[in-house]
Amino acid sequence: MNAQARTDGPRILVIDDEPQIRRFMRASLTAEGYTYLEAATAEQGIKQITSQNPHLVILDLGLPDADGYQVMRQLREWSQVPVLVLTARDDELQKVKLLEGGANDYLTKPFGIRELMARIHVLLRDLSIEQPTAEAQLRFGELLIDREQHKVFLQNEIVNLSRKEYALLDFLVSHPQKLVTQQQLLEKIWGQTHQEDTHYLRIFVSQVRKKLKDDPAQPKYIETEPGVGYRFIAEKS
Repeated sequence: MNAQARTDGPRILVIDDEPQIRRFMRASLTAEGYTYLEAATAEQGIKQITSQNPHLVILDLGLPDADGYQVMRQLREWSQVPVLVLTARDDELQKVKLLEGGANDYLTKPFGIRELMARIHVLLRDLSIEQPTAEAQLRFGELLIDREQHKVFLQNEIVNLSRKEYALLDFLVSHPQKLVTQQQLLEKIWGQTHQEDTHYLRIFVSQVRKKLKDDPAQPKYIETEPGVGYRFIAEKS
């Protein structure tokens, strides 16, 4: 199961093993202009998240191969994508557990289309107002990034980065200490048609590391999460 229905709207991934729920979601979300993605198992869902970089995940707790809580815990180790949980139990303690476990919101089955769309709208609205770091200059020890001039300095010496190398570094430092997935970087820097070209990233990250004198075995700046993405780990000074 790796189906999707393309529009130009935000990508929403539905992880649910009930075909009737997925059919309902597909019709409802595409009618509202969203790009619909689906998965029937936890394993498929995680693969979809890493490959498709959805803007929102709708997660059913009762999956055949893993508990929904496990999926959420695993996801929160490397992603902050908003998660709307579907649950069949109207239980206050369970809802508290969901929110404490990383869910952004929940819906109790059965639910109506208007309530679903209202919850989705709020989660996507909140996501859109989150702004990355926008300071004119960022200093990380011996590393200085001048974002107004698009220049990088290491030990007060200019580092000659290409436009794409600078864009890659700037995007990482805009999300300090957060894992940025390969697909997020590829879409941001090369566009949606290059989301499978992970070899681009390996080459460019290697070049940036070399110019920053950053040892990948003991990184000071860019840390690799194998198969998932990269994290800028230096603390601001």
